[in-house]
Amino acid sequence: MKASSKSKIGIIVLMAVLLEVISAIQYYYSRNLLEEELEQSVVTALRIKKSMLRHTLNSAEQTMREHVWDIRSCLNKPDSLLSVTNRIIENNDKVVGACLAFVPNYYPEKGRLFEPYTFQDKDVFKNGQLAENEDHDYTLHPAFQRAIKEKKAFWSEPYLYQTNNETKLLTTYSYPLLNERNGQLIAVCGIDVSLFWLGDTLNSFKIYSTSFDLLLTGSGQMIAGPLEENVSANRVAQVVSLLNDSTVERHPTKNKLVNYIEFYDEEQKDQAYIYYSSMVDDPYWQVALVCYEKEAYGKMGSLTFYIALLMLLAFIVLGVIIQRFIHNMIRLQRADLEQEHINKELLIAQHIQNQMLPKQFPPYPDRNDVDIYGVQHPAKAVGGDLFDFFLRDEKLVFCIGDVSGKGIPSAMVMSQTHSLFRIASAHDNNPASVMQNINEVMTEGNRSNMFITLFIGILDLPTGHLRYCNAGHDKPIVIEKSEQQSENCCHILPAEANLPVGVFADVNYVMQEMQLHPQEMLFLYTDGLTEAKNTERKMFGIDRVKETLATSSGDCKQMIENIQHEAIKFIGEADQSDDLTMLGIRYTPQGENDELSEQITLNCDLKQTRKLNDFMKAVTARIGIGNKQSRNLRLAVEEAVTNVMNYAYPIGQEGKVMIEVKSNQHSIKIVISDEGVAFDPTEVGTTDVTLSAEDRPIGGLGILLVREMVDSVNYERTNGKNILTLRMNILPDNP
Repeated sequence: MKASSKSKIGIIVLMAVLLEVISAIQYYYSRNLLEEELEQSVVTALRIKKSMLRHTLNSAEQTMREHVWDIRSCLNKPDSLLSVTNRIIENNDKVVGACLAFVPNYYPEKGRLFEPYTFQDKDVFKNGQLAENEDHDYTLHPAFQRAIKEKKAFWSEPYLYQTNNETKLLTTYSYPLLNERNGQLIAVCGIDVSLFWLGDTLNSFKIYSTSFDLLLTGSGQMIAGPLEENVSANRVAQVVSLLNDSTVERHPTKNKLVNYIEFYDEEQKDQAYIYYSSMVDDPYWQVALVCYEKEAYGKMGSLTFYIALLMLLAFIVLGVIIQRFIHNMIRLQRADLEQEHINKELLIAQHIQNQMLPKQFPPYPDRNDVDIYGVQHPAKAVGGDLFDFFLRDEKLVFCIGDVSGKGIPSAMVMSQTHSLFRIASAHDNNPASVMQNINEVMTEGNRSNMFITLFIGILDLPTGHLRYCNAGHDKPIVIEKSEQQSENCCHILPAEANLPVGVFADVNYVMQEMQLHPQEMLFLYTDGLTEAKNTERKMFGIDRVKETLATSSGDCKQMIENIQHEAIKFIGEADQSDDLTMLGIRYTPQGENDELSEQITLNCDLKQTRKLNDFMKAVTARIGIGNKQSRNLRLAVEEAVTNVMNYAYPIGQEGKVMIEVKSNQHSIKIVISDEGVAFDPTEVGTTDVTLSAEDRPIGGLGILLVREMVDSVNYERTNGKNILTLRMNILPDNP
């Protein structure tokens, strides 16, 4: 009996030790998984921020390169070079200054030195020619001497520049203009780029609420920091000091893509990590991201507590029942706990994945211009298919994708793709550019060699203009309702395949366009539909899909439920072998019951603004809206029309702009159209709105101010026309 008791006690002790070992191993691997997730999030965040910075700098470089021919064409007319510097600033809202510093005596009639320049001071262009004097000899400037020596373009370190009205943080891009015959330096072309946008770019999104970002030069000078008031100057100074301290120990991340520094933040009373990475091209700035232990790994403590508690309960149960069936119960309990743990993890993963995908239909009950319905059926508890959509600026942005493989690995890649789609398409109307940004991030560190077929579309709801890009996905089907025939007309959307996302980083994705007509439907699907197999191993196939769609009727939900029913009936008793996802989008624009419809056509001449103002005053008076709304509407229309007059047609070419005003008892819609060159007014900058109406120059209010005056702004290029639509909701109880 004693030997038996000792044996049982030994088994209990052994089980207790075993449970503790399992707990430690589980904690170790859970911690490693969280570290990998944190590092992946950091790498993604730093890459996106560097990509955004590089995009803006590349835009400035492109502006300089595009005006080289302009400079060369004016070399024999030195007095016309000032107009070139003016055009450089006008073509890029980030450029606030431009100059041309010629080598000594290049123009003998202008003296030894000749430097025409233009700079922008609160939206006012100031230009002139700097003559040689005791205080100014640009040939002694380090940038000029570097250009002579290296004969290649470069960026300067950021610096503060004081004007009469404000202090600006600038960086200069110096471009050497060489003689095409002998390669000798003619002049150094410089453009000054404002860095006011850096703070917003760095803080455009955060991986944790307590994390913050810094941007430093290659020499360690801080350029931009956090915008939050709760991040003190001492904390920022400590991070900058650590980054500049060569004696501080630095660690590479597991994927070797970025480095990090560990330190203890006395102010926050928490362990912190500084992740940093440098830009690969000039300028070699550093982007740093600071994260804190409590937020990054805070859930580990509670997770460990509950795991330990569950194990303790299991230990007590084992001790109570050990007298009768200790050995069998140990095996059974272990198997049950492991299975329960796996099931809970799968349920949690399934819940998280379901939360990521749209699940409320109809998604926009207050709109009658689009009908949407989508479904996803994973082959396992979680899957690698995704679909998503959202509305912005009167545009429907949507995607559908299929990750290679199935199960949890595919679901993890799917969630990352979903997040990247939301981030990359938040402000970009080019689906090929969105696809490019997603591909660049997904290919970095893709050691599992998983890829995603992806289709991205952007539908302009006022016009039905569809832009799309296909990355190796099944081509959608366009369904046209036919009034003459009983069946719908179905045809495959002509979409270039391109390579899937995640294969190669240097893929140039192609954007395509089409016009979606009223009541036409886009049917998007994954290969889980066409490759669904029955018990005889026959596939459902694209022909059955088209036949089913041709004979289906009703809204998107009814059509998708119909084809889903046909697929299930075809499969029969066979198991589902692949994830199945379908998305239907029908364009359903509705005519508006307009109580007023007026239009006017003006010549593109700023003198016509008085005629425009008289027209708008008469229209708003007829509508009967209040003085404030009337004033805001007139200013918004004046700004938009002025931008067309300034930019839509080349200098010297006559053109016209048409303004159409429609209203009902709920809203006012103004459609401004012209046949000039493609011109997006959302790229026009803002002006000084503190000036009175008499002192404010015509135009220049900018699209941001227009957005504040009206309820929605939408631009689209359709059939060779620029179409800008402004919409204002009529406030109730207007006098």
